[in-house]
Amino acid sequence: MTGREVVRTLLSAALVVIAYYMAPFGEHVSTGDAWLRGGLLAVVLALLVLVVGRRVERELRTPNPARAGPLLVALVAGVVTFALADLVIATTMPGQFVDLRTKTDALYFSLTTLTTVGYGDVHAEGQIARGLVIGQLIFDVVVLATAARALVGTARRPRATDGAGRVGGTAPVSATVRGPGPWHRSRP
Repeated sequence: MTGREVVRTLLSAALVVIAYYMAPFGEHVSTGDAWLRGGLLAVVLALLVLVVGRRVERELRTPNPARAGPLLVALVAGVVTFALADLVIATTMPGQFVDLRTKTDALYFSLTTLTTVGYGDVHAEGQIARGLVIGQLIFDVVVLATAARALVGTARRPRATDGAGRVGGTAPVSATVRGPGPWHRSRP
């Protein structure tokens, strides 16, 4: 990534986190509002899955170099979306989470789940909270791991040239295949 792309990515991620802390979610949310906000969070999460999926598809099809910025911002947005969902459940359904009381607690829990470093102080205790955590783990493994794999695979492709020796992106996947790999056995 160029310096400008790095700055744009960092600013975008910072704006997502600032929006998270400014969002009107907290302790004094009625049950009706909680369901409405939960529904909106589900829509946001579905859109994130769609955006990441399309970005991964584009990275796999394009001969251009990988651009990690949009996927990194989507990662931050996914963490923040799950943090808000955790917070809504924790504040409207007491007993679902242990020690999850603030936005920072929720963000901490969401990042802990993403990085799978384990739970200690903040953890899901109720069935609804555990169901949400299962959904978050599936999102982390399926969507984010697939996106990371696509980025790494695209970044590892050989650079393509335009015939005059000038670099013009990465070679298409078909150009990187040079015959059978070490796993292939030829039969007599």
